[in-house]
Amino acid sequence: MESYALWDIDGTLLKNGAKAGSLYDIAVAEVTGFVAGTASPGEHGKTDGQIISERLAQYGLDPAHHSAVGARLDELSTEANLGPNRRELTAGVPEALAAVAAAGWTNALLTGNSPTRARVKLVGAGLSEADFDWDMSFFGQTALKRSDITAAARVGLAGLTSVIIGDTPSDGSAADAAGIPFIAVATGVFDRSVLEATSARVVLDDLVSGLPGLLDELKRIGSEG
Repeated sequence: MESYALWDIDGTLLKNGAKAGSLYDIAVAEVTGFVAGTASPGEHGKTDGQIISERLAQYGLDPAHHSAVGARLDELSTEANLGPNRRELTAGVPEALAAVAAAGWTNALLTGNSPTRARVKLVGAGLSEADFDWDMSFFGQTALKRSDITAAARVGLAGLTSVIIGDTPSDGSAADAAGIPFIAVATGVFDRSVLEATSARVVLDDLVSGLPGLLDELKRIGSEG
């Protein structure tokens, strides 16, 4: 039976981008002509679909713009992440992906990003598309909440062993909603104490010192079937 490690991207595999949130407002402005006057608050753990929907509502704009804003966001992200604003890997990512694969797990993604945004972020940071099973990955370009993505994963991976690896409490609550085990890594904006208050089977400081703990927990989850 195959086993899938479903990795979050922002804050987990990649360091959070300092200006990443501004791309949503640029996309909204270019599609609708509305220019936001103030920056939006932190949206860590939210999906692309959720953020676009919330911003259109916040600005009093027609929700019918959602698809066009998402398409423009993909284009802006491609320009940024394959160009001047390439993202950086968190420590130990290539080694962790290799070790997880060697332990018999298939690396895949469960992210709030669209497939396009996920690809350009990861490739721009130096990973290969071949590092992940894209057919068994799950994305959030239309999801209005993160649990929509984990619900899709529960159906798509029915009968298979899976685990979600992420850096936010939202990753944990969405995993809980689908009945999928959660492993937390404190490489994003949330520290250990916050992540320890979630359902996480284990909280890793990072993917270097935490790699043995990650592999031990995957072995336990795999034995539970």
